[in-house]
Amino acid sequence: MKPARWHELLVLNTYWLGLSFMWNGLHVIILPAVLLHYVPEHLKNTSLGLLTFTGLIIAMIVQPISGALSDRWVSRWGRRRPLILLGTLGDFIFLAILGWVGGLPWLALGYIGLQFSSNMAHGPMQGLMPDQLPPVQLGAGAGVKNLIDMLGMVISSLFLGRLFDATVARPSLPMAVIIGMLAAGAAVTLIGVREKATLRLDRPQEAPPRPAVSLSWRSLRARLIPRGPLSPYARLIVARFSFLLGVYGVQTFAQYYVRDVLKAADPPKLTGDLLAAIAISLIAFALLGGWLGDRIGHIRMHYFAGAIATLGSLLMLFARTPLTLLIFGSVFGIGIGLFLTANWALASLLAPPGDAGKYLGLTNLATAGSAAVGRLLGPLIDLVNNARPGQNLGYTGLFIFGAVCALASIYLIKKVNT
Repeated sequence: MKPARWHELLVLNTYWLGLSFMWNGLHVIILPAVLLHYVPEHLKNTSLGLLTFTGLIIAMIVQPISGALSDRWVSRWGRRRPLILLGTLGDFIFLAILGWVGGLPWLALGYIGLQFSSNMAHGPMQGLMPDQLPPVQLGAGAGVKNLIDMLGMVISSLFLGRLFDATVARPSLPMAVIIGMLAAGAAVTLIGVREKATLRLDRPQEAPPRPAVSLSWRSLRARLIPRGPLSPYARLIVARFSFLLGVYGVQTFAQYYVRDVLKAADPPKLTGDLLAAIAISLIAFALLGGWLGDRIGHIRMHYFAGAIATLGSLLMLFARTPLTLLIFGSVFGIGIGLFLTANWALASLLAPPGDAGKYLGLTNLATAGSAAVGRLLGPLIDLVNNARPGQNLGYTGLFIFGAVCALASIYLIKKVNT
């Protein structure tokens, strides 16, 4: 396979810009503030946690199924792009519900529906990279992907954090901007990537040869969880789950921490600035992490990432001003950036070429699974905070938990052999 040029790597990954802009804006800035219009103050962490938990369970189920479907999709437009387009069109409908229809039931419907449609596109999108790039370029490709992911986070954090009015229950203007960004990113990737047409399976003379790996889910389960020790890919998923569990816990409840502990005058804006500081650190180290990982090994990069993220999470325990929060958040962001690049490159290397969509879709068991479980910290935070009002001990436990999860990922990744 011929190596891709730099502009081809950008086109391949541009759709991630729209997805990152959408989900980071919704989860960190818009949804926590809008929920305050509909739920009691003392249950805000619980309500946010349970709503996003439900949506992410749907994501965890839909994404690997959609990725597996795209592995065998028959179309003149290729196997990945048709499902990406279908899912994106569904996104527009549910984003409109979130932006223009008021009330808690409609908010829940729009959010849960968006998780379904977006992950219908997300699964096939993950299979595009190993389809289009040679193995020696997967580290660089993962670096570009994470660079674009973090660019979307920075733009949404700084822009939506200032555009969004927390006093308004219907965020129609931010949703219109999100729809525009998602449409633009999808257009670049869907038009710019050239997939080969998949052949009709009812024409034996044209059918492609069956890949050496088995295509059944039973075989997949056997490969991931054989009798005896876990497979390297399964261990990779467990390590990813551990690391991201702490990250998503901190990310989800950051706006309420800023509101309750730092007493910020504009919590969505300061939370957006925090997310931007983390993302800028991620951008600085995303490409570096991919480049270094291709040379010294992606598992070694996991070690560095876990140690730095542990330090950053513990430092945020002592943040009491906006400036210290942004500085300590940047340290945390460096660890996240190194981890995401190394982990995605390693997953791409371990995935069988014929079933890349299915295997990479299974990384969402860790991504969406950790995000979902991390949301369940919300009731615990409220429980601890309400037990001793004013001390905010729930947020202290949140940052300690993030450090423990990062340390655990270092131990888990040691068992992965390439």
